[in-house]
Amino acid sequence: MITVDGLPLHPLVVHAVVVLLPLAAVGTLAMAARAGWRRSLGVPTLLVAVVGTAAVPVATLSGRQLAAQGGGGPLVAEHAARAAALLPTALTYVALLALTTYLALRSRGAAPAHGHQRSGSELQVTALGWLTAVVGVGVAGLVGWIGHSGAGAVWG
Repeated sequence: MITVDGLPLHPLVVHAVVVLLPLAAVGTLAMAARAGWRRSLGVPTLLVAVVGTAAVPVATLSGRQLAAQGGGGPLVAEHAARAAALLPTALTYVALLALTTYLALRSRGAAPAHGHQRSGSELQVTALGWLTAVVGVGVAGLVGWIGHSGAGAVWG
């Protein structure tokens, strides 16, 4: 089992997932809400989401090692079953966020002046931004659902 200064790696890495993916979801909501923020928040939000997503397989591997040492049980099995859905969902979110960020940086990025029509591409980026935000909120909810079952397995 991998440890850091005697502590199992799993609870340490899990905190990266639990903090970074919901934080990225908040950034994505801000990007969806204000067209002008897409350009400034896009890359930082994407980087936070990528790091949070990269921590998921490390958390999964270290969780398996920890369960093998501690024996597990039905609550640990439930936690692991829930966690299996996170990586594909987070990867989908990162892909959508990368596309949204790319298109926002490629477009003019600013909201139209009051009373002016938005172009078709601006409307597409806005719609994609909201879709990405919904998926990001879903990822954050999934992280909470998984984390709740993990906490129940440890403290319940």
